[in-house]
Amino acid sequence: MSIVSRTTTSCVVLLIISLFVSSPVFAKRVYLDITSAEARKIVFAVPWFQNSGSSSGGAQFERRLAETLGKALAFHGIIDVLPASSLTGNTTAQWSEQGADYGITGRYSTAKDQVTMEIRLFDVAEDKMLMGKSYNGPRSETDQMLFKFTDAVLDELTGKPGLATTQIAFVTQPQGSPGREVFITDILGRKMRQVTRHQNLVVSPRFSPDGNLLAYTSYHSGNQNLYVTDLRQDKTTRALSRRKGMNLAPAWSPGGNSLIVTLSHNGNPDLYQVNRRGEIIRQLTKRAGINVSPSFSPDGRHIVFVSDRSGKPQLFLMEVASGKTQRITFEGVENAEPSWSPVENLVVYTSLRGGIYQLCTVDPFDIGSAVQITSDQTHHETPSWSPDGNQVIFAKRDGKGHKVYGIMKNGLFQRMLFSLSGSQTYPRWAIKNY
Repeated sequence: MSIVSRTTTSCVVLLIISLFVSSPVFAKRVYLDITSAEARKIVFAVPWFQNSGSSSGGAQFERRLAETLGKALAFHGIIDVLPASSLTGNTTAQWSEQGADYGITGRYSTAKDQVTMEIRLFDVAEDKMLMGKSYNGPRSETDQMLFKFTDAVLDELTGKPGLATTQIAFVTQPQGSPGREVFITDILGRKMRQVTRHQNLVVSPRFSPDGNLLAYTSYHSGNQNLYVTDLRQDKTTRALSRRKGMNLAPAWSPGGNSLIVTLSHNGNPDLYQVNRRGEIIRQLTKRAGINVSPSFSPDGRHIVFVSDRSGKPQLFLMEVASGKTQRITFEGVENAEPSWSPVENLVVYTSLRGGIYQLCTVDPFDIGSAVQITSDQTHHETPSWSPDGNQVIFAKRDGKGHKVYGIMKNGLFQRMLFSLSGSQTYPRWAIKNY
């Protein structure tokens, strides 16, 4: 069905033309461009859920359902949610008076530990329902049901699924543990899962493209060894490379069949391509400085990486097939930690400017196109992309530690994603299929 956006005329939109069999004319479906700096945020009304069964979850439960859905929607950076306590009713006419563009109603029923939810999305201006979904499952999975509906709403508005059902990995120190381990959580930081238990230093977690595998480096054996764990289980992990010296920072190929890693078993830290068993396919750099932090282009034909071959750490672009390499950063004292967008030719990286590590983006094929997207006076480190390529996640220095932050790729909507105890570093973002 047709959705008409109410963005300003300067907002760029993507037009998809579809023919409705029942109509003699073409209907235009207009998707919102969520990266446009000129577009205002979409306003949503999300009142408290209503009980439709004989057994109620209580006012606190009804409030929590609405608040969770509102937080998941607002997480995407293009949506403002009116406070549920300020809403005067559950009709499109009442929502319109309060400035809402869209409204959502939710009804639920409970039976023992099971919850059934019926959630509907309404276009306020058109006074019609755009979408309805039903969910049923354990009460412990209510957040996941709401996340699924959130992604469906974003798909309806933008033509692309949302990020609510994705997963975020980071490194932190568990309470009572001497080491730093990898954890995974949802977008609101509510459902935590510990992945590693080496009781030592773990760094550089990297998801496979399908989100099912996680590679990382651990120091627990006395060497920087590289490991891979299958996230669909939680009992075993396997070594990918135990070569003497560095086994560091893997970059998965877009197809997930190979990785590029830094190895120093021959003396110099160089880049090597290995298969999923850890067997070397080919060496990509040869004793031209220290070479680390590779990241693949979406088509797998190029990588961007960091090398100090020119003196200070800088970003270099390599054509994988030929090995042809060129430097692509020239501003800032040093530039490091590149991450290539999964959907376009845009690399986010850290740049040391004025004594502060700031985040910048650059088109690797357009030297001189670098844009600084942060400016606050604290360090911004280890950036990586959201699966849809619209946001960047990073570790931001917060006092003596770090917290996980997110920002839109145009530099807007910087915020802490979740507040957890301790320090969180090396954040990574991926889809979740398991």
